[in-house]
Amino acid sequence: MKAMLRYLDGYRRETVIAPLFKMLEALFDLFVPLVMADIIDHGIAAGDTRYILLRCGLLVLLGSVGLLCSVTAQYFSAKAAVGYASSLRRALFSHIQSLSFSSLDQLGVSTLITRMTSDVNQVQNGLNLFLRLFLRSPFVVFGSLVMAFFIDGRAALIFALTIPLLSVVVFGIMRLTMPMYQRAQTGLDRVLSITRENLSGARVVRAFHKEAAETERFREANAGLARMQLRVGRLSALMNPLTYAIVNLAIVALLQTGAVNIDAGSLRQGDLIALVNYMGQVLIELVKLANLIIQVSRALASAKRIGAVLAAPAGMQFPAENRAPRPAAPGAQIAVRFSHVCLTYAGAGAESLSDISFLARRGETIGVIGGTGSGKTSLVSLIPRFYDASSGTVEVFGQPVTDYDRQTLRSRIGLVMQKTRLFSGTIRDNLRYGDAAADDAALWEALSTAQAAEFVKAKPRGLDEMVEQNGRNLSGGQRQRLAIARALVRRPDILILDDSASALDFATDAALRQAIAGLSGDMTVFIVSQRTASLMQADRILVLDDGQLVGNGTHGELLKTCAVYREIHESQFQRGGEA
Repeated sequence: MKAMLRYLDGYRRETVIAPLFKMLEALFDLFVPLVMADIIDHGIAAGDTRYILLRCGLLVLLGSVGLLCSVTAQYFSAKAAVGYASSLRRALFSHIQSLSFSSLDQLGVSTLITRMTSDVNQVQNGLNLFLRLFLRSPFVVFGSLVMAFFIDGRAALIFALTIPLLSVVVFGIMRLTMPMYQRAQTGLDRVLSITRENLSGARVVRAFHKEAAETERFREANAGLARMQLRVGRLSALMNPLTYAIVNLAIVALLQTGAVNIDAGSLRQGDLIALVNYMGQVLIELVKLANLIIQVSRALASAKRIGAVLAAPAGMQFPAENRAPRPAAPGAQIAVRFSHVCLTYAGAGAESLSDISFLARRGETIGVIGGTGSGKTSLVSLIPRFYDASSGTVEVFGQPVTDYDRQTLRSRIGLVMQKTRLFSGTIRDNLRYGDAAADDAALWEALSTAQAAEFVKAKPRGLDEMVEQNGRNLSGGQRQRLAIARALVRRPDILILDDSASALDFATDAALRQAIAGLSGDMTVFIVSQRTASLMQADRILVLDDGQLVGNGTHGELLKTCAVYREIHESQFQRGGEA
């Protein structure tokens, strides 16, 4: 929590000015009952209209100055709160960008979205109220107590009994509600997660006619969140009636004591009105303080959740960027080498990859095939170092991937992931995500290789055609081809296509593989696919089964020696038939 305060460094002046002006406003408010008492005891009692008007003018002056102080305090507190939230959100986003895939898997995308939005807003609102009220409310409460003793010591004893009783109610409810607000935020994470899943997988839900089941799942999560919020809301709602009941009983006692003292001549009528006004101020300020405590409790719970993300280690340490590169190793003609590599995901009970060893030379095309969950994506994710191997060594061009800085390693690798991700913007913007300096000629060359030039030319605006988020206005095949073109724009040394042609027909897939094979240079290509037809022409094919490498050879060799590969192939082609 203390580490989060550093984001207030640029707003130290505002955090001092805002509460000071609020205290000035409170000071002027404390003078108002005294002026009212003076008007009653001297102006009204003597029938002196001039005196009454002068004191009314003083009240207007006190109100005007108090208003000016309040507006000033509000301005500086809002500036500090918004600035702090902006810095915190920026730091949080930057830290999330630095997290490894393992850390992101553990934290979960939905909870990160909640913490970036709802939790940061809660902290902002809590800080705003804290700067405005954390000095003002206690100052008015204790100031009213002092003024009450100044007016009449015996009547002030009622204040001395009422204020601690109110404090017990306020802080007791705060102690109970604070952990409940944190659990409510966790429930909000679950509702957001289910909503996100249904929005991203709407087509799958409808295809399998699961609308009713998903609606019921959302209803249960939403009902759980509603129950939690109602429970904490009911408990918080007790604060106002309890405080009003205590203060009104105190006012009754005050009126009774004041009436006796007025009859005895030891208290004036104006002083009794001033005491009732001070009791009213205590009530108002304690209600404000109660609301402040509730809001701050929620803000602290949210701040704790944000702090947990900021405290999460990046998971991977990369060497400093722009350092002098090491001389090329003797095996630099070997593009990728896996040596007894194992991978276990965080929190997983078993290895996802076990004792994987192979090498890929420059210019080779390596196919990767296996059943669902066999570890294909896990294997290729180790090359750009999205995950670190649990044991063993992954080398790229003769150097362990742990020796590369992030920029150098990933600038040499072009990756088209299993789930295509396009960004809102033009086609040109999406392609230049691979290389910001690429000209239109390079973009069209990449599009031609990816078999996407034809449909892009058919668009009314060509490269300037707008793409919606995730390419919602494009077909699955068009999205995949644009993603492949984006990777090719970088002109990488290693190209990884992770099941990125699954939405293409066989003819387009074949043309794409032929075009990639015809690229000049020594680019090493990894093709992950479920189709043996997509890998037949590969120089070598890696066959994975339950995280183990069970086959390594050409298509013809594997048909003879690898039962797993033969089974996959025969399931896609009639036994004995031609591919």
